[in-house]
Amino acid sequence: MIWTLLLAIIIGILCGIVTGLTPGIHINLISVLIVSMSSILLEYTSALFLATIIISMGVTHTFLDSIPSIFLGAPDTDTVMAVLPGHKLLFQGLGWDAVRLTVIGSLLCLILCIAIIPLLALVFPILYNLMKNYIGYLLIVMVGFIILKDSKRIWAIVIFIFSGILGLIVLNSDISQPLFPMLSGMFGISALLISLFQKVEVPTQIATEYIKIGKGEYMQSLVGGVFSGSFVALFPGIGAAQAAAMSTVFFKVKEYGYLILVGGINTVNFIIALVTVYTLDKARNGAIVAVMEIITNIDLARLITFAAIALIVGGIATILTLKIAKLFAFMIEEINYNMISGFILLFIIGLAFYFSGFIGLLVLFISTALGIIPQITGACRSNAMGCLLLPVITFYVL
Repeated sequence: MIWTLLLAIIIGILCGIVTGLTPGIHINLISVLIVSMSSILLEYTSALFLATIIISMGVTHTFLDSIPSIFLGAPDTDTVMAVLPGHKLLFQGLGWDAVRLTVIGSLLCLILCIAIIPLLALVFPILYNLMKNYIGYLLIVMVGFIILKDSKRIWAIVIFIFSGILGLIVLNSDISQPLFPMLSGMFGISALLISLFQKVEVPTQIATEYIKIGKGEYMQSLVGGVFSGSFVALFPGIGAAQAAAMSTVFFKVKEYGYLILVGGINTVNFIIALVTVYTLDKARNGAIVAVMEIITNIDLARLITFAAIALIVGGIATILTLKIAKLFAFMIEEINYNMISGFILLFIIGLAFYFSGFIGLLVLFISTALGIIPQITGACRSNAMGCLLLPVITFYVL
């Protein structure tokens, strides 16, 4: 059985490398493919084997997906907030170090959240019942704080409202894969276009530890990652990107600590989704929904097994991510960055058309225009998270 699980872990890690490094290919897509083929696969293997592949893939993905976000400016739904400080560090020659910080957040928050799973299992049912009717109002207060602390408040309000309206229209339409064109334009293509027009040159990358962070900021970032990631996993409609935007209200971390926090949120969100299934019988994550399609229920023994698998995969993914990021740091020096940016632009446009058709291209164009506004006005780009926060607020309040 151990050798079978090790094989499943290896397969899952390989799948996670593909999904983590390839913009537009998410773990949910591979998970759905595995579920659709499960009736055939279960004739040759077990449900635990398939579930282990999905969980290993999911954990690996949360470590590796910071690489395309930081080096290529091509975020997915969980790493859009890492683009903001990560891309800035890339142009300071610290792209590898930016990835390292997200990996630190992922690994340490993974260890911390697994250590407190017994506590979370007791607290989650109580917390969920107390807060489920007030989430929308809490989000309104958080958005108010985010806007008030922006030095360009008028532009912050304008950006939040217009991005929120776009989000409401897109997420309530029948467009396929609505998040991809909207977030890619808002946070990916907009940044790439600014870089192209400014003819930005990527400096030589320092592929060694350069950034130093104090113990206090480490702890604040890790606690913020576990808290925010758990919050995401507990309540429907809230994703890692929204949690990252909201965490700026409660956790006063600087841009270095913020990368640790974002990396932690991404991984904790995936792991704690297992706890919500065990305690509330509610799956808040697409990959975990796929696991439940195969296994049907998660008891204590399986929760412990999956937690152990996550720890093993997290250790391996840490090494892999740092090695692959060094390769990216070397390659980006040797290849013309404007050429890379142009290729990524075309690739994202092609994926938007493939997933969402001509309507997807229209969404991509509008979201790109909105994403450029904060960059030319000086307002904080996190206000553009209104495209996700406003729909969630209306979901809870109306």
